[in-house]
Amino acid sequence: MRTTLDLPENLLDEAMEITHTDTKTGVIVLALKELIRKSKIHDLKKYKGKIDLDMNLDEIRDRK
Repeated sequence: MRTTLDLPENLLDEAMEITHTDTKTGVIVLALKELIRKSKIHDLKKYKGKIDLDMNLDEIRDRK
């Protein structure tokens, strides 16, 4: 999808340098993926201490 954006050039250049990305599109795609990943991690942290993970894998897999 084509979109026109007005981005600060120095910010974009710094992001490209830090991520070792050669294209503006690449650095924006990477930034969007990272934003989504961090959001999902934040959502998962809500469950910390609320899910009982005390299980025996041998019992689950019917091993003796």
